Amino acid sequence: MAEGDESVAAVSEPLDLVRLSLAEHVFVKLRGDRELKGQLHAFDSHCNLIIGDVEETIYIIGDEEDDDTIRTVKKTSEMLFVRGDSVVLISPQTQ
Repeated sequence: MAEGDESVAAVSEPLDLVRLSLAEHVFVKLRGDRELKGQLHAFDSHCNLIIGDVEETIYIIGDEEDDDTIRTVKKTSEMLFVRGDSVVLISPQTQ
């Protein structure tokens, strides 16, 4: 193998990128206008995630029919289990 092929071998399947993010801070986009930022502790092949030190951001778009304002609600949790069917995107978070 050539020198550059070593990193390619480490990432041969899409979930290998998630594996490389274990114990790192990640950004997770969820269905329903929700986002999570926290430390990835575990995952499985269904993208079920366990995240620690989580900051959840919920975007609420227009409480009333005429209102197009976007409100954000932030919550923090020590540990969170995220069901994989709600996950849209997982990305390493730059600090």
